[in-house]
Amino acid sequence: MAGFLGVNTKHNVVLVIRDSDTIATALDQALAEATPEDRPGLERAAALVRATAATGETRLRARWVRSRLAAVGFTGAVDSVAAVKALRQAEPKLSLLAAVQLQKDAVAEPE
Repeated sequence: MAGFLGVNTKHNVVLVIRDSDTIATALDQALAEATPEDRPGLERAAALVRATAATGETRLRARWVRSRLAAVGFTGAVDSVAAVKALRQAEPKLSLLAAVQLQKDAVAEPE
């Protein structure tokens, strides 16, 4: 999940909130109390949470950029000027500087 702090067009900060540790703890507790029938599904869920938690912030921002571009129907190249424009249409409070930085993250982390 990402959110924006501040509305000053000079500075926008994209905050990445990760709660995978909380989810992993809850799954570990559920595993400790699980019936044999429930254990395989919970073990798979715990493995997925751990794998997701290992994802770096650049990759998370890149996924977020692609999801926002998809939300406005953008299908062009992520490294284009049109992508920055579409990203700012998707998130009107996003400054040009922040949009360009996020675009760089998306280019650095191909799908």
